[in-house]
Amino acid sequence: MTRPSPDDYFSDWKAREALAQEMIPVVGRLYSERNVGVFIYGRPLHNRSVTNIMKSHRFVRQVGRNEMSEFESHPVLMALAKLDLWHCQIDLGKLTVKYMELQKDGSAPAVEDFVAKELAHLVGDKTPPSKKSQDIVLYGFGRIGRLIARLLIERTSTGEVMRLRAVVVRPGKEGDLIKRASLFTSDSVHGTFQGTVRIDEENNCLICNGNVVHVIYANNPDEIDYTQYGIEDALVIDNTGKWRDEAGLSLHLKSKGASKVMLTAPGKGNLKNIVYGINDNQISPDDKIITAASCTTNAIAPVLKVLNDEYGVASGHVETVHAYTNDQNLIDNYHTGNRRGRSAALNMVLTETGAAKAVVKAVPELAGKLTGNAVRVPIPNVSMAILMLNLEKSTTKEEINEFLRLLALHSPLQNQISYTQDPDAVSSDFVGTREAAIVDSTATIVDGNRCVLYLWYDNEFGYCNQVVRMVYRMAGVNYRVYPVEG
Repeated sequence: MTRPSPDDYFSDWKAREALAQEMIPVVGRLYSERNVGVFIYGRPLHNRSVTNIMKSHRFVRQVGRNEMSEFESHPVLMALAKLDLWHCQIDLGKLTVKYMELQKDGSAPAVEDFVAKELAHLVGDKTPPSKKSQDIVLYGFGRIGRLIARLLIERTSTGEVMRLRAVVVRPGKEGDLIKRASLFTSDSVHGTFQGTVRIDEENNCLICNGNVVHVIYANNPDEIDYTQYGIEDALVIDNTGKWRDEAGLSLHLKSKGASKVMLTAPGKGNLKNIVYGINDNQISPDDKIITAASCTTNAIAPVLKVLNDEYGVASGHVETVHAYTNDQNLIDNYHTGNRRGRSAALNMVLTETGAAKAVVKAVPELAGKLTGNAVRVPIPNVSMAILMLNLEKSTTKEEINEFLRLLALHSPLQNQISYTQDPDAVSSDFVGTREAAIVDSTATIVDGNRCVLYLWYDNEFGYCNQVVRMVYRMAGVNYRVYPVEG
């Protein structure tokens, strides 16, 4: 397709908008009918608006520093939609950019031939990504539980991989189910649920995008029989934080119909603390209990890991500027923790964080090298981790930024490390981001072997995305992908 004149920006935008609109039903059918996920540099296109699809293209142009737009990706998508593809995940952005490179040197075949050759290893293979659909139970339905529910329902697709079957909450008063539904559908930070919710009071269920989610009332895990609800071999995600050691979390395994447990907090004792993308290879089929560490550990561990591998980290300090949480008081009142009794909405609150020490469980080579602290600040979401590091090699701001930029685009860690070069970026810009952390490249400071990095992270939604990635791993879900990142 011939582009409009670059002088006519509005016509150009309208043409790209029309192409994005045409992409939505194609992406939707691939996802719902054949369980094929389409992405642009790790960013999903299914269940996305026209504007979100256009923003994903713009991200590639800005950070990838190429000219990929809907004009280039649209014909590639239409070509792959004609292929016999099943149960796989395809990065349309990377496929398109590869074709654009061939066009530059004049060696590009017809787009249909190129796409068919690139995806030949995926064509015709209908092997499902898991042996059976995994039942999921959310134990707790607070900030993290509700966001995980949104993500699980968003990814239900054909239901052949996994499905959210129930949430467990403490017994409530009359009208509890309606209140739960309202909190799920409307969120002051993350906006409205992108779907429909119907309340079935007779059966005590929420019907979310057609998914029947039982609401079970219980005071303790071991008093629940999930099989009464048709739930078998469930993976229970405990997001209450009430039990954090093996003895406490093992109570879930006493529930009939439950087989595995994941904790959305740092675990105590010898439990495996997993940061997806860094040490998730430690998850084995025999694991009954694992923990997803903390939001801050998930944000800093990937960047610390790659920096240590490339430059060596001799020592450092991690300072977290963290959004306030429900553990603090809105106004001054008694609290067992130091300083946390003071009003979260009115104060910066100095507090401790175990993230620097917890990183060692994911990156053991950093043992004894890091200290950490945190300041809670009066915003409801999005935090910042400041990494002040002494490296074993000297470098420059330009070199370290380029190293991280390329990782954000072309590595297996593209869902853990993202990158921004916006000089006016502030915390609210990162609400709803799905990566574990975003490097603020304009703020990077380097002086020889001393380096200061600023990482933004959505401590709610970004963390929940990490949890859901771990759910897929723990459930044994293994999608065929394009490209296979080295």
